[in-house]
Amino acid sequence: MFKAIIVNKAEDETISAQISDVDESQLPAVGNVTIEVHYSDVNFKDGLCLNGKGRLVREYPHIPGIDFSGIVLESDDPRFSPGDKVINTGWRVGEVWFGGYSQKARVKAEWLVPLPEQMSLKQAMAIGTAGLTSMLGIIELEDNGMTPENGPVLVTGATGGVGSIAVAVLSSLGYEVSATTGDVEKNTPFLKQLGATTIIDRKTLQEPLNKVLESAVWGGCIDSVGGVTLARILAQMKHETAVSAIGNAGDSSLPATVIPFLLRGIKLIGIDSASKAIPKRIRAWERLSSDLPTEKLSLITTEISLLDTIQAGKDILVGNTFGRLVVNVKDAS
Repeated sequence: MFKAIIVNKAEDETISAQISDVDESQLPAVGNVTIEVHYSDVNFKDGLCLNGKGRLVREYPHIPGIDFSGIVLESDDPRFSPGDKVINTGWRVGEVWFGGYSQKARVKAEWLVPLPEQMSLKQAMAIGTAGLTSMLGIIELEDNGMTPENGPVLVTGATGGVGSIAVAVLSSLGYEVSATTGDVEKNTPFLKQLGATTIIDRKTLQEPLNKVLESAVWGGCIDSVGGVTLARILAQMKHETAVSAIGNAGDSSLPATVIPFLLRGIKLIGIDSASKAIPKRIRAWERLSSDLPTEKLSLITTEISLLDTIQAGKDILVGNTFGRLVVNVKDAS
């Protein structure tokens, strides 16, 4: 027996989550790798799953947790052996497949990525899907010609998981980083510690466009906001630069014109980490292990217990979390 967070739906449609004892026979039978889970994390999707929102969970009872890192216990796939350090992000684990809020997990081998030797299991979850997505966005910008010589790089939503890791990585690579936040006074010290050069009030990018093109400012952009913010950013990009669009926390609509694409040759690149092939994931994890300073990663990381995760799932839905919440799954107290 082991501990896991079980989400259930009652006859009256009420959703509840609690830590329960689980037998290994209850894990998915078709998975071919069994893992001792050490760490998971709390993402927005986890908050939805824990609280029965967003229709991500189709069948109950369910074990959420869209990310996890741990040690292989059993494997019938030659790619993995007992004792290997692995990480699982995406593949709808924690949504339609039992996830990481469990001291044991069973998944398909093709969903796993071997952890870089120099990266710990906790560091992997401090990075998680947010950091993987952030690095995939940076790689796309670099593959499309972005260098520190292009000028400042803009990171929106900079205190969130994706944004904070983007700021830390870009600054360590020698980029001049401008970061947006909703509370400049409160968050400036934190963003400066991560390496941001300039802190911008997000409201300045939320006003409707007066012109289809504005002064060319940015040599690249990691945007996790979308909507009016993304439209304004596109109008401010330098010639032959690119924007990595990661999520649409602000709005899924895009009130932009084709002019930035036609007259400045801007590229808009959508980043969906769940759809990336394993070789690209491995490349991104290797880059994270070399380009993300561990001291900066510790600045954005808060460790919580499995029990704390249930409340954290509520907090993240209302914006009451900060940085990365890492769940010590082995700590079920």
